[in-house]
Amino acid sequence: MKEKIEKFITDYVLSHNKDELFRVPLIGFSSAGDERYKRIKEIIGPHHLYPTDILPTCKTVVSFFIPFTKKVVESNKQDKAVSYLWAKTYYECNTLINNLTAHLIEYLKDFSVTAATVQATHGFDEELLKAPWSHKSAAHIAGLGEFGVNHLLITDKGCAGRAGTVFIDIDIEANRKQIFDKSPCLYYQDGSCLKCVENCPTNALSLGDLNRAVCYEKCLDTDRLYTDIGTCDSCGKCSIGPCAYFE
Repeated sequence: MKEKIEKFITDYVLSHNKDELFRVPLIGFSSAGDERYKRIKEIIGPHHLYPTDILPTCKTVVSFFIPFTKKVVESNKQDKAVSYLWAKTYYECNTLINNLTAHLIEYLKDFSVTAATVQATHGFDEELLKAPWSHKSAAHIAGLGEFGVNHLLITDKGCAGRAGTVFIDIDIEANRKQIFDKSPCLYYQDGSCLKCVENCPTNALSLGDLNRAVCYEKCLDTDRLYTDIGTCDSCGKCSIGPCAYFE
């Protein structure tokens, strides 16, 4: 079943990529009973859910990360304003994730597997500005990457991209090994880079902190700017540094 899920996710992404905005997705698996899910609740807050809060019979958490192509990353370096292509890709990727997970849930029914998901974005508490489920944290537990100063998951394809989650009621062996031997964040390696902090147009991001209200207002500016795209409240200036894109 592991191979079927991996193939379904990969084929779905690549077959819905006519504008070449995305690369081959990264896919990982973690146990619903992994102790780190309990720690997430301690780190992020009591509002964060356990996998079994979403699917009571959950045994395995399927995580995937869809990396953006280089042209998308480069487009967002050209000006202080968020690029049209970045905003479009953000919207398209969220739509893709929501459609992919819905179709995967239906596909799994053919194998008597019950599954559930959480939408890609916009399910957050409007006061806390925090979501009840962190796709990035689940992807980290599944071994797909490490967090950087920018609060983003840095995978072996970079941090520019979006993550999604599906919860299933069968056991699949979890990813036991992280993809990096040491943090890919250059600041955490040797203090040599804070491009994400320097690139933040509102100073919402600082070393060790993120002003979520200021960050979100900047993202809303993008949504107000590009009214023809759809909901594209994004910025991405913290994800265009050296860790944005790896081959």
